Amino acid sequence: MSKQQQKKNFYLLSLGCSKNTVDSESMASLLHHAGFSGVTDPDDASVLIVNTCGFIEDARQESIAALRELAELKQPNQLLIAAGCMAQRYGAEVVEWAPGVDGVIGTRRWMDIVRFVRQLRRHKHPEPLYHLPEEATTVGRDEPGVLRTAVQGRSAYLKISDGCRRPCAFCAIPQIKGTHVSRQPQAIRNEARRLQDAGLQELILIAQDTTDYGHDLGLKNGLSQLLKDIAQTAPDIPWIRLMYAYPGFVTDELIETMATTPQILPYLDIPLQHGHRETLKRMRRPANIDWVYSTVEKLRRAMPDIAIRTTFIVGYPGETDEEFDGLKQFVRDLQFDRVGVFTYSYEASTPSATVSWQVPEAVKEARRDELMTIQQHISLTRNQAQVGRTLPILVEGYGDNVSIGRTYRDAPEIDGLVLVPGELPLGEMIPVRIDGAMVYDLTGTPDLNAPQTISLGQVTITN
Repeated sequence: MSKQQQKKNFYLLSLGCSKNTVDSESMASLLHHAGFSGVTDPDDASVLIVNTCGFIEDARQESIAALRELAELKQPNQLLIAAGCMAQRYGAEVVEWAPGVDGVIGTRRWMDIVRFVRQLRRHKHPEPLYHLPEEATTVGRDEPGVLRTAVQGRSAYLKISDGCRRPCAFCAIPQIKGTHVSRQPQAIRNEARRLQDAGLQELILIAQDTTDYGHDLGLKNGLSQLLKDIAQTAPDIPWIRLMYAYPGFVTDELIETMATTPQILPYLDIPLQHGHRETLKRMRRPANIDWVYSTVEKLRRAMPDIAIRTTFIVGYPGETDEEFDGLKQFVRDLQFDRVGVFTYSYEASTPSATVSWQVPEAVKEARRDELMTIQQHISLTRNQAQVGRTLPILVEGYGDNVSIGRTYRDAPEIDGLVLVPGELPLGEMIPVRIDGAMVYDLTGTPDLNAPQTISLGQVTITN
């Protein structure tokens, strides 16, 4: 490849969550509009970008390692840019951790990536350039040529807002992303329509807090109305999935909208983080445990087949044996379909770092293992309840003489899979009769006699 060709190529490595993936796709879109081409081999690019994650220590170390590797292999004619959450949070420290980085651009103005690349090319001094504004009123807003979508096969993540205004004591997201800013409803509807026209099968709504959507726009029950609008605007998208609902803000209207709108899947991700009131109070999280019990009951009454996913943090500063026992009982009581368990990660710039009683690492690990063992039995039982049902699966790939797909109960990458013998059409919804269950995954066979319409509780999915 000639140097002239290489000059218009970029390599972009995206780390972290699905929200970061959307930002990466948006940066790539801007670069494509400016005449750049994306490549999969860093040696073929003149611009190397790592969209970093800086949420917890493990993610930070992964980002640093990726930057160091590219810096060591970087040629004189290549630029290395650190973007994303770690870049925003740590600024000049990123260059200390990964010498060879030429520029640092944060989360609040990633939409300036093309201009930043051009600045770096004109920059004649050895010191790196930084683009890390503290305030950015356009975060979450739409600008010409910027999309808030990441397409993966026949599924897509659509970001409906950015930032967060919640006061969680363990979380640095408000420091990194800024406060909550909602996108305009019309822009979201336009993207949903475009995705429908492209043959999308699944639309996954994401944000730091989806239930806060529209608060800054003066909308009451903004998420509920947005879901209705998307369903009307893009009626041919069979699956609409909702992620990252905040405890205490899953309203009766939202539950009704989910239960009565056929495209909206009976699936909800609601990160609870703990099940004991005192721990939640120290976390600065909603601590009304009775609300959780009653809301889960409402969700299951309205949608008997709903799959509820949550996450918990164990080993939070000050977590006693009694509080952990309370969390275990909470998990046993509510019988969640999917659970992720994480050990507390010390973050120096967050209020939780000032708590003197830090739980020892060995205790954190033991508690995570114990909670996951409890949940594995629950997950297996709930999976076994699917045996004998015929469910549509979205076929996403192939293994050893099997097709691999997901049911409505499974979000991409974080939940389970369905394994079906043979090669089914990729990217299609296929009715499958479930005949086996494991802790996380299911097995099944194509159901050729399945009706065109399969009912999931109060939700109807058409094949």
